Amino acid sequence: MTTTAPLFGWYGDDFTGATDTLAVLAQAGLRAMLFMGVPSPEALAAAGPLDAVGIAGAARAMAPDAMRTELSGVGRFFEKVAPPVLHYKVCSTFDSAPHVGNIACAIQALHPSVSNRWVPIIGGQPSLGRYCAFSNLFAAAGTGGLVHRIDRHPTMRQHPVTPMGEADLRLHLAHQGLENITALHYPQYDTDADALDDALRALLSADAALIPTLLDLTTSSQLAVVGRLLWDQAQHARLLAVGSSAVAQALVAHWGKPTSKAAAPLAPADGPVFAWAGSLSPLTAAQVQAATAYHRIAVDAQRLCSDTAYAQDLRDAICEGLQSLQNVLAFTGPTDGAPLAAAASSTDIAQASAHLIARVVQARAERGAPLRRIGIAGGDTSSHAVQALQLWGLSYKTTVCAGVTLSSAHSADPSRHGLELMLKGGQMGGTDLFQKLLGTA
Repeated sequence: MTTTAPLFGWYGDDFTGATDTLAVLAQAGLRAMLFMGVPSPEALAAAGPLDAVGIAGAARAMAPDAMRTELSGVGRFFEKVAPPVLHYKVCSTFDSAPHVGNIACAIQALHPSVSNRWVPIIGGQPSLGRYCAFSNLFAAAGTGGLVHRIDRHPTMRQHPVTPMGEADLRLHLAHQGLENITALHYPQYDTDADALDDALRALLSADAALIPTLLDLTTSSQLAVVGRLLWDQAQHARLLAVGSSAVAQALVAHWGKPTSKAAAPLAPADGPVFAWAGSLSPLTAAQVQAATAYHRIAVDAQRLCSDTAYAQDLRDAICEGLQSLQNVLAFTGPTDGAPLAAAASSTDIAQASAHLIARVVQARAERGAPLRRIGIAGGDTSSHAVQALQLWGLSYKTTVCAGVTLSSAHSADPSRHGLELMLKGGQMGGTDLFQKLLGTA
């Protein structure tokens, strides 16, 4: 695993999920770096030799035309770098729609950069309570919560942007425009390797330019089986794989790498911690309520988007709390289950939130007390915030909890270089997540 060319490349369709894949690879001992966009030659040189190269993006929140524009440059980059496996990393709940985050559109945009007709789509990620059986996706409601079929999941069935109304991922993706999806179901994994290879060869005998195949994943013991199929095919021709971080987990399991190399313990934060909760999920609301070690500030999302004076006052209030060495948690969503009254779009709120986060970080640096650890909840907010902070890369530092990574920022700005950054999606972490971020638990 010390080749000069990377073994693995990935594009995360949001920044939070991209850091989860970074953690999987780094914990396995691979040299991995996550770049904030297609890296420049200078950034690649600064990163040094890598086994895995990632690009964090925001395709999950984009319309198809914007996705094609975003992914065309990503495809050209990975065609040149030529990792055997290119992973289009999606959320483990596969939430997407024809008009936003269209996974079929992403496959069509990226496939020309590889040469293998087979496009494996890995459903499930057991480590996060996500399971795919006979192509149907199931997900736990929070860490350790009850498992629901995805179209009956209390949060995902009513997601504000991409509600999941279909559990069969073949039908879900076909609705987005992906045709002729085949499947390998988990009972076939119990056959001998030759029989499983024969089943795959039968699928690959189809006369088609693209052969998308949904692969089940119900237990972690199946990862090595799936990983072998992917890696064997990648030796014949470079392939595009789609799915959650289970794609990386499967390959790591097949390579015989440790899947959970002991993470460094989360040390207490060096100074006050600033956190922002932009997710509207019930789990994030519970996490905010449990964050008793923080000074909590409720943010009027509508005013944040439209009232400059309000945004300035909010920045000052956050900085005042941090200056007094308090941990500060600002949140845009209700914590009592009440409906959100904001008329602004989720994209506008995420962008306004990101701008304010960057202003707080800059203000602390200008006062000679740069922040050393921040946490952001919400996929769109995280994506916009990292861009607003003008970071060029993230490397793995440690794991806060399953699916939630603490990364170390790389920036040309000395006050931001080395900043410890937690990015997490709405469905990730236990109720004590923000408390854990302090490193005192």
